[in-house]
Amino acid sequence: MPLADFAAGLTRSDAWRQGENEMGEVPILEIDGQRLTQSAAILLYLARREGRYGGATDDEQQDVLRWLFFDNHKFTSYFATYRFMKSFAGTPPEPALMAWFKGRIDNAFGIVDKHLAGREFIVGSAPTIADLSLAGYQFFPVDESGIDVATQYPAIAAWRERLKTALPGWKPPYELLPGEQVPPRW
Repeated sequence: MPLADFAAGLTRSDAWRQGENEMGEVPILEIDGQRLTQSAAILLYLARREGRYGGATDDEQQDVLRWLFFDNHKFTSYFATYRFMKSFAGTPPEPALMAWFKGRIDNAFGIVDKHLAGREFIVGSAPTIADLSLAGYQFFPVDESGIDVATQYPAIAAWRERLKTALPGWKPPYELLPGEQVPPRW
């Protein structure tokens, strides 16, 4: 499958929804004749398939699932929307809406920061797909969101540094992804 030109709106087209993903989103993973969508579902599939990063015990596996849901509903969803509106939206965002999102971000990040205080990873003693999911937007430049995680959330900042060395082949997003960084607009 070719790379999706997300910024140009390809994923919002009827053709994309009919031919690629009815939800109009990326990522999509094609593997063994299957097309998988939704990042948490893809991560769960890969963890089961590879037999790692899914949690070492039944309790850890349950906790991984709990953090995947928290990430998708609160942690990354608010931050990703805020970052998009600040840096990539076609019109300046409404200040009241941005303040509301910032409050939600502060709450979710505060929960994760407190959880990570005194522990190395989200679940257990090694990285899991919960770490991968929660870290998905954590390595983009500060100017894209205006949120200085390193200053505001020290436990998250330390966790991000641990992930860089704990995950084989780790690279910053703009070295890993195709294309170039788009400067923030607003």
